[in-house]
Amino acid sequence: MRIRAAVLREMGRPAPYAESLPLEITDVELDEPGQGEMLLKIGAAGLCHSDLSVIDGSRPRPMPMVLGHEAAGTVAATGPGVERFGAGDRVVVAFVPACGDCRPCRQGRAALCEPGAAANAAGTLLSGAGRLHDAGGDPLHHHLGISAFADHAVVAAESAIGIPADLPFELAALFGCAVLTGVGAVVNAARITPDDQVAVFGLGGVGMSAILGARLAGAKTIIGVDAVASKLELAQRIGGVTTFAATDDVVDRVRAETGGGADCVIETVGSAEVLAQAYAATRRGGSTIAVGLPHPERMLTIPAVSLVAEERTLRGSYLGSSVPRRDIPRFIHHYREGQLPVQQLLTHRLALEDINDGFDRLARGEAVRQVVLF
Repeated sequence: MRIRAAVLREMGRPAPYAESLPLEITDVELDEPGQGEMLLKIGAAGLCHSDLSVIDGSRPRPMPMVLGHEAAGTVAATGPGVERFGAGDRVVVAFVPACGDCRPCRQGRAALCEPGAAANAAGTLLSGAGRLHDAGGDPLHHHLGISAFADHAVVAAESAIGIPADLPFELAALFGCAVLTGVGAVVNAARITPDDQVAVFGLGGVGMSAILGARLAGAKTIIGVDAVASKLELAQRIGGVTTFAATDDVVDRVRAETGGGADCVIETVGSAEVLAQAYAATRRGGSTIAVGLPHPERMLTIPAVSLVAEERTLRGSYLGSSVPRRDIPRFIHHYREGQLPVQQLLTHRLALEDINDGFDRLARGEAVRQVVLF
């Protein structure tokens, strides 16, 4: 079938993207779903910094590619072997298609699924197949098994999680990445308790979700750090959050506010320098959780002795260390109970044709979460 999609043909075009137009809005061909796959009619797709990292080249992926990995939609058709879903079901997609059979999956670490990671790196679906083509027949790569910046997508059934019929797509999409990653980092990786003091460095969609997750966990102190004043203001409106601008003395300010450092500091920026700051702002015996994705060539330098002498923990968290089939439904439950106000993350709605402008807005730090509505 012919669909409308945003295609990235080369990485590294300069901003402003409204002028360089890295994402080409064009018609492409989408094959029917194969074994274990589904055709989705996309309802909404979020703009994430991970997409921007592919556009600017700091997160290399095979080109050309239909971008987008945070989305919700309706099952339009199923391929052979799909039993959990049928036409008309509403789903959100997670950006690691967990096979369920590899060693990490059997250990409850779906974010580290080995076949899923291999498929994502290759730009294919979980099966290794590609279903996207240019009008001339040349293959297009899938982004993280989803390619959501399109009115339709074929995904592995393992990428999808069912959602309630009354959950708006524009909010449901956020549970597939921003909420899953940010809240998951708090409850799965950091395991925040009500006695903990928590700081979050970086208040984009994932960082703000971590703020919501810390509030959900009942953290005693919550601190948000960012360079953009409007994001600090939004964190303050959420309530119960102390905010600091990301200035040269921010580590000292966090340590002073918490009496020697936060019990847990979560870094979402994807910067080795900011991660070093987050580590420095963590107290003795505390945990630093790295969530952002730096460029693969960047290195981190920390005082090695502190890991032992101060019993410090430095841990990575991908996909919020989540099991999407378990965590997305429970996070949606918390939202519906009023305990996780995800709607506060949504700052802009746009059409597919405006997506390059949206990435300019994201690059300038003027948005928390934007969604393309179909």
